[in-house]
Amino acid sequence: MAQLSRRHVLGLGVGALSATRFRPAKADDAGAEVHGISVFGDLRYPAGFHHFDYVNVAAPKGGLFSLIPSVRAYNQSYQTFNSFNAYILKGEGAQGMDMTFAPLMVRANDEPDAMYGLVAKSVQISADKLTYRFTLRPEARFHDGSKLTAHDAAFSLTTLKAKGHPLIVAQMRDLAKAEALDDATLVVTFAAKRARDVPLYVASLPIFSKAYYATRPFDESTLDIPVGAGPYKVGKFEVNRYIEFERVRDWWGADLPVSRGYYNFDIVRYEFYRDRDVAFEGFTGRNYLYREEFTARVWATRYDFPAVKDGRVKRETLPDETPSGAQGWFINTRREKFRDPLVREALIQAFDFEWTNKTIMYGAYARTHSPFQNSDMMVNGPPSPEELKLLEPFRGEVPDEVFGMPFVPPVSDGSGQDRTLLRKASQLLQDAGLVIKDGKRLLPNGEVFKIEFLADEPSLQPHHAPYIKNLGTLGIEATLRVVDPVQYRARLEEFDFDMTIERFSMSATPGDGMRPFFSSQAAATKGSYNLAGISNPAIDALIEKIIGADNRADLTVACRAFDRVFRAGRYWVPQWYRTSHPIAYWDLFGHPEKPPRYAQGVGAPENWWFDASKAAKAEQAK
Repeated sequence: MAQLSRRHVLGLGVGALSATRFRPAKADDAGAEVHGISVFGDLRYPAGFHHFDYVNVAAPKGGLFSLIPSVRAYNQSYQTFNSFNAYILKGEGAQGMDMTFAPLMVRANDEPDAMYGLVAKSVQISADKLTYRFTLRPEARFHDGSKLTAHDAAFSLTTLKAKGHPLIVAQMRDLAKAEALDDATLVVTFAAKRARDVPLYVASLPIFSKAYYATRPFDESTLDIPVGAGPYKVGKFEVNRYIEFERVRDWWGADLPVSRGYYNFDIVRYEFYRDRDVAFEGFTGRNYLYREEFTARVWATRYDFPAVKDGRVKRETLPDETPSGAQGWFINTRREKFRDPLVREALIQAFDFEWTNKTIMYGAYARTHSPFQNSDMMVNGPPSPEELKLLEPFRGEVPDEVFGMPFVPPVSDGSGQDRTLLRKASQLLQDAGLVIKDGKRLLPNGEVFKIEFLADEPSLQPHHAPYIKNLGTLGIEATLRVVDPVQYRARLEEFDFDMTIERFSMSATPGDGMRPFFSSQAAATKGSYNLAGISNPAIDALIEKIIGADNRADLTVACRAFDRVFRAGRYWVPQWYRTSHPIAYWDLFGHPEKPPRYAQGVGAPENWWFDASKAAKAEQAK
């Protein structure tokens, strides 16, 4: 598989609720001044804790860590960059810019959604949970030496809501106002019936310098380096090729509990390649030092170069206990030819996962069924009484299967052209009014049924080719179009495509972040992640049930009800997932034995460190 597991990641934590060692404080105790917050009030770490359990507080500082992008957010690209503004719609934002800013609070990666103070020393929450009063640390400073105050934080939140990337704007819709009472006190007010996770999202956003933007427009793409307050600052760079981030040696937050054991490298460098295969050759030549491997073929066949054989490059497969999320070809239902669910199901029947997995991906993957794959929010079997209570109001408005067994993709005979499944697909198309004439499948309006698959790199061709062949057997003229990353992102933002591959992972505590992916509002919002154009009143209502759940049990029920309706809509052709992270790296580093359960990826580079003794051995081995 190529580049198919490194798509959007929704970022308030992933996985299921873990056992907790501490429950010393409730983050939702009305009026109490607390050091952390979480969706349901549970905190693993007590006030005054020294460090997170999963870090090495004795990790040395120094060295260089280099990689290629594996996760992107907002306007970022995997292959290029041309702007240092990564929080707006314009431009291609540079990877790693989040390291240059400091938020109010940061996540604990061994908890589903808990956050602890960075810029914020503490927070008081009102009884109705609509007002959050943050007390900021007096030592917080921007890189230019100026003091970071509540005025900067209020400016940042207000500006992001008004001018930020559409996804940020959507997730901040329940932010009523942010105001500074003085330099140290930020009061954030939320709308009544706010989404459950909005305070956590707001607390995670970057804080910008109000003074810096007093003479600059915020919503412009630019290569001017902004003033940040994070552990790194922008160093050397060459547009479209690489960017380095230099560790701030006297960073004000370095000795806080949330920072100990983090940010150990002097330099973090991102390399950009337009082609995944070329990027692999760059790794073998030590042009960068760390690689997450998303291509099963490459993992199985190409890690036999000399540096692997003599031990200079290490390979590891680390566990991934997070929800695997949704990955597949998303079908743009805004287009008339895809409006009929029968047509969309025919497209599902035509994809032979078993052959693709066996032949192209070395049997490394399992089939994806659900956007909550690999979690207890994924539905199995008939609905429970609690699920039925949520679903009954929509009887007659949603397919009957919602009230029975959930839809699962078909299992083929592995031949690559399963005749039984193709006959079923043909019949579905016939039932939808798409007849065959002169070997061509015609739409009800008499036009030939054509599908263009949109991709941003040629290494995806092997995954499309057998699928396109099967669609041709059904009389559908299907083609793959590979465009450059800038054009690809622009077309996605304008929803100018038929079908395209996307992957996203849901949070361990789904909430307001569901809206950009699945809501009717997002379907009509330029730049949203609702690529399929899902506009379904039942889904909208169930999103609100998810957002409004008061406890994890009710949340799970609401997610399962949502899962049933989503699957019944046939909005995508589900692909595949795996429950491990294959990584390779030049043996210059140390890292914690096991990544924390809810971390995105494996904790690199944040929790890794440079090992000088290994580096010395590597030099001797040259």
